[in-house]
Amino acid sequence: MTDLVAHDTVVWFAKTIGLFYLLAMAGLALTYACWPSKQREFDQAASDILSQEDRPWR
Repeated sequence: MTDLVAHDTVVWFAKTIGLFYLLAMAGLALTYACWPSKQREFDQAASDILSQEDRPWR
């Protein structure tokens, strides 16, 4: 059985694409989290959790 592509080439390609994929996803997450119009939603979500659960059970 012959190899169409050398193993080292496949490993290099996977590592390179994986690095760019990781950087792209991190950039998208950071952009989403810092988007000015989302601040109200994040503040509301943060206060909803505390206001409903910050009391005794009974």
